[in-house]
Formats: sequence, C-alpha cells, structure tokens
Amino acid sequence: MKAVIRTQGKQFAVQEGDVLFVDRYVDSSAGDEVVIKDILFLSEGNDTKVGTPLVPGVSVRAKILENKRAKKVMIFKKKRRKGYQRKRGHRQEISVIKIESIQS
Repeated sequence: MKAVIRTQGKQFAVQEGDVLFVDRYVDSSAGDEVVIKDILFLSEGNDTKVGTPLVPGVSVRAKILENKRAKKVMIFKKKRRKGYQRKRGHRQEISVIKIESIQS
C-alpha cells in the first residue's frame, strides 16, 4: 500500500517501512508515535483513491526514531570591490521518522 502524505508543510510519497527526514515535531522525543491524517492519495494494488483535497478515513502511523540537527548549510554574501563579506551557517532541526502502518 502506498500513500502521499502531507506533514510539516511538505508532501512525501510513502509506504510501510520507509524512513523520512522531516522538520522537527514540537515537544516530541525518540520513541513517540505520530498519527498523520493528511492523506492526499492512497493506492492499494489497482484500487486508488485521490483526495479532494484529503482522503477521508485514512491515517498513517509513524514512530519517531530520533530528533537531531541536519547538515550545516553555509550562507556566504559578498559584494565585489567593496570589502563586504558575510559568512553564516544554519542547521535545521529535524525528526527521523519510520512509517509503521497505513490504515484505511
């Protein structure tokens, strides 16, 4: 069974057993269970359901494996011949989740 879900403002195509890197869930810790109810598309064999915008009565259960920070992204600004240079970095807070089941 495959599904397209919307969580943390992004869309993901998932199936059972997938591991995803999403923006961090607020007030969560490793081992917590998350229920995602924003299902946009569901496919089971030849049977498909397309939501308008959501498919009713379907949910996806996921388990948070860990909360961590993503790889650092460097931001460098420069204006040539002006002596202006700025270097900054940013690390996004992410949650690593594993899709446990898709329930229809």
